Formats: sequence, structure tokens, C-alpha cells
Amino acid sequence: MLCCNLFSVLLLLLAEVLHFPVCVEAAGSPVKFLPGFQGPLPFELETGYIGVGDSNDVQLFYYFIKSESNPKSDPLILWLTGGPGCSALSGLLFEIGPITFQPVEYGAFKPAEYNGSFPSLVLNPHTWTKIASFIFLDLPVGTGFSYARTSAAHQSDDLQASDHAYQFLQKWFNDHPEFLRNPFYMAGDSYSGISVPIISQLIANGNEKGLEPFINLKGYFLGNPSTFQGEFNYRIPYAHGMGLISDELFEMVEGLEPGQILEPNCEFGSLRPQKWFGERRSLDEMLYAGRLRCRGSIGKWKRCAEDDLHFQKIVHSSIPYHANLSVKGYRSLIYSGDHDMMIPYISTKAWIRSLNCSIVDDWRPWIVDSQVAGYTRTYSNKMTFATGGGHTAPEYKPVECLAMLRRWLSYQPL
Repeated sequence: MLCCNLFSVLLLLLAEVLHFPVCVEAAGSPVKFLPGFQGPLPFELETGYIGVGDSNDVQLFYYFIKSESNPKSDPLILWLTGGPGCSALSGLLFEIGPITFQPVEYGAFKPAEYNGSFPSLVLNPHTWTKIASFIFLDLPVGTGFSYARTSAAHQSDDLQASDHAYQFLQKWFNDHPEFLRNPFYMAGDSYSGISVPIISQLIANGNEKGLEPFINLKGYFLGNPSTFQGEFNYRIPYAHGMGLISDELFEMVEGLEPGQILEPNCEFGSLRPQKWFGERRSLDEMLYAGRLRCRGSIGKWKRCAEDDLHFQKIVHSSIPYHANLSVKGYRSLIYSGDHDMMIPYISTKAWIRSLNCSIVDDWRPWIVDSQVAGYTRTYSNKMTFATGGGHTAPEYKPVECLAMLRRWLSYQPL
């Protein structure tokens, strides 16, 4: 089995389009063209750095894409990819953004080995930017293109990274005041299940204190969110309940792709194995792609840099933040891939149940194109739970997930 791991070419791809060196704080710059994409981009893309922390020693990199519908009134969403340490570019290219790699289906005949050229980029017909504007943020420091100017600024944890995100938003809105009246949502997947509720509470508290700018927070949504210590204990009963292991093998699960149990086993973070561009090549083999100006400020770009982060996981449960946001009346959507064994949906159902909220719309299927897309339940605290897909649900169920978000943002039942 072959798995593609060519994400290091993105260094060179982005180096060609960034209009400023990465070691200098800079305002957002428009990006009109991308190598590998034919013609000008048919959407508005801006990239840039915003300094946060002491003396702006933490430089956070972002990608901002305007809604392709009505950016003056459509929701604005800050998206965090999980990890911690997975670049926002991952969510942009492989889950919900307007462009993605041109897939090549493999079969009996293997295509030629990858030669180092740019992969082809194509439009994603199911991008979430059809209905909302998105800020994709590299968080925490050390993720993607975000970097620290001092060794002390490299140190981060759940609470400090969340505070950095709030500082980022305050400065970003000061630079983009035309979006202050748009409905604003926090969002992300996987480990962002810890940070998104914390950041949402920081925004809510700041608004209550009268801090400027006022951020028009309406709620948040999360996909397959990491939420509490011990949720991995649900993997074995999940696997047993799904018929993956026998009673005799109840204590041993191997040989499966945990992010999507129906897929071939492959390094998580690679492209889906049926869509690839050639032989896998290591990051070190592709170092020629790292010729960014002032390159030393970020070192090697990685899709997921968890092992290289100076990051401490100090928040062991985000459930209290969910409870507090519920009391404050904020909406939430929790979607959970029912074929995901990394964060099993049964663990998500368990912590939602611990909030002790009454059911408003009981368990039922939700339908897309006359087919069952998953199952859903809505609670009295304005929380909607939905199932369907794998760990990164939009990657596996793009049509269904776009329909899900469209309905939820429009205050319609799934």
C-alpha cells in the first residue's frame, strides 16, 4: 500500500506567493496566484502575520479567505486544526478550503515516481467558504509558519495559546473593522476541542467586560473534538461494538486506520490512500523546498509538528467551558465521525450527556440527497450533535458536511 506524504512541497509553493520575509512582522497581503493552479484565484485570499504576547515575540501566521457568497453579511469563522501542532493549511487543503490537490486514482498501473514538481491544485466544489469567511490560524506558536522570536516565547500551553488566539482576533478585527458586525464563530477539529471552548469563553468574557473591539460571537462548532482525559478508553468498546474485534480480542486492537476504520491502514496525516501523486518521500529528502527568505525563523515546515512543540497540555477537560458557554446561551454544533476510532463518537456522547441538558429533538437521521448522512440530536442548551464520516469528517463526507454546516449556520434543523 502506498501513502502520499508530499506536504513539504508546500514550503516552496507558499514561498513563491508570500510577499514578505517570514522573519519580519507584516500586515496581511493579498494572494492572487498559486503555483499549480491555472489562472488567477477565483476567491479572495490574504495571508499575513500578527504579533502577540510580550513585545509581539510570538508571530502567528494566518490565511484569510472571504466568503464566496456575501462576505459583508455571511458568518466569519476562525478555524484551528488539531494536533496540537497541525498547520491550518491541513484543514484548508484537505477538509474545508476552496482548493485542494488534484487527485490521481491508482489502480493496476503505478504512475511515475514523484519528480519534485508542483502538484496540481484544483477547486474544491464543497468548500465551506461558499457560505462563510474563514480565518485559518497556525496555533500554537511553532505550528505551520507561526514562530517565536525568543526561546522563552517558544514555550506555550493550552491557556497561553488560547490567550494568544484572543489577542490575535482583537488585532485582526482592528485591521479588518468591516467584519465586526458579521456573526462570528470559533471552530476546529480534533485537539481543537480543548482550545476552541477556551477561546470562546475568553471572547465572551471580554465582551462582558466591555473590551474593544466587541466580537460578535454567536457560538462555536467542533469536529471529533478531544475533550477530556480518558476518552481514549472508549476506543476498545467502540471497536468491539462496531464488530472490529471479537470478545477474545477485546483488549487488543491493531492493523486498523483509526481516523477512518473503513480505510486502509496508513500514516495519519497522509492523503487518503486512494488519491496519491507518486512514491512517498521523507521531509528530509524534500529540504530543497525550504528556501524561504529568513528561513531560520521557522525551521522546517511540517504539516503536524507536535513532537517539535514546546507545548504543555495543562487543560485535561474542556467540559466546564462547554457548560459555561451553554449557560451564557451560545450555540454549538458537535459533529463526530461514526467511523472515527481516534476520538470515538461514544466518548463524545458521554461528555455531552454529562452536561445534563434535556433533549429537544431526539435521535433521528439527517438526510442529504435523499440518503442518510448520519444521525443527530439537539439539546436545550442550543447544542446540536451529529454523526457521519471519519476523524476529519469533511474529508470523507464533503457533500454532507457542507449541507450540515449550511443548515446549522442558517438556524435550520439538520
